[in-house]
Amino acid sequence: MELVQCLGIPASKIIYANPCKQIAQIKYAAKHGVQLLSFDNDMELAKVVKNHPSAKLLLCIANDDSHSLSCLSLKFGALLKSCRPLLQTAKESHVEVVGVSFHVGSGCPDPRAYAQFIADARLVFEMGAELGHRMHILDLGGSFPGVEGAKIASVINSALDLYFPEGCGVDILAKLGRYYVTSAFTLAVSIIAKKEVLLDQPGREEETDSAPKTITYHLDEGIYGIFNSVLFDNTCPTPVLQKKPPTEQPWYSSSLWGPAADGCDCVAEGLWLPQLHVGDWLVFENMGAYTVGMGSLFRGTQTCRITYAMSRVAWKALREQLLPAEQDEDAEGVCKPLSCGWEITDTLCVGPVFTPASIM
Repeated sequence: MELVQCLGIPASKIIYANPCKQIAQIKYAAKHGVQLLSFDNDMELAKVVKNHPSAKLLLCIANDDSHSLSCLSLKFGALLKSCRPLLQTAKESHVEVVGVSFHVGSGCPDPRAYAQFIADARLVFEMGAELGHRMHILDLGGSFPGVEGAKIASVINSALDLYFPEGCGVDILAKLGRYYVTSAFTLAVSIIAKKEVLLDQPGREEETDSAPKTITYHLDEGIYGIFNSVLFDNTCPTPVLQKKPPTEQPWYSSSLWGPAADGCDCVAEGLWLPQLHVGDWLVFENMGAYTVGMGSLFRGTQTCRITYAMSRVAWKALREQLLPAEQDEDAEGVCKPLSCGWEITDTLCVGPVFTPASIM
């Protein structure tokens, strides 16, 4: 809350969305004018009533998110059967519930989960109206995929048209962090070591190269760094090869491991890859969400270097927005982005803002 307000965001635009809060944090919200808070149980409601009686609440609801990679309903959210008693208690405590929030879980592959949550939210809105709550906020949560091919928006829009049509007086909110940053970062890591393990002990007459084997590759990044999404988000990173191998080249069962002296530092197993070598680079796309921001310096590992880049078209559009026409003419001979499309920050006249990035 302090950080957001330091950025100039008014308190009226802030929602303290965690339904399980420390009392000190509730008091901080009250002191600094943050009125919108979430809750999902009677104990949390009692804390808010005592420490922030003027708060406006959003009831966080739960549903079946078992298809998600990380299920949040195990930890947060009230079941539908608990909603009416909670709304009744809030009314008796003279605290207004102004909306409903939910979260389908991290990495939800099923768009229908959003539709079901929206339908449940409509029921809770009707419960609230019956009890005298003026509800006008629907928070759709987050976990919106930031990769091409996702068909979630159309499902959500159809459900909203059905249950919360335009003009009904309900403000629709969402947390779009993953959607914004997932595809903005591409990770490049190098192979620092490798080991071949024979699956069968070959005889003297057998050629070692033709014997079935599995290969383990050690990378300069692991699950305690950029690949922490393997732990926290249950991702399965799959590399993109820099060079297309010849069609006749054999592929081997392979696994990728991080640099930590830890048996748990496994990035991926069960991959089929051609023969790779120490010094080769592997590229991982869509590495913007839950990667850099959650890494640690476990056992002295180095933080990654981030190289910002943008296409020539994006650079031209950005320059037109940031530089007046007369300055733009003066800059022609000074600022010359690279022709390959990987304009590094040092070659730009201004720092790239909201640009795609690659981690090198």
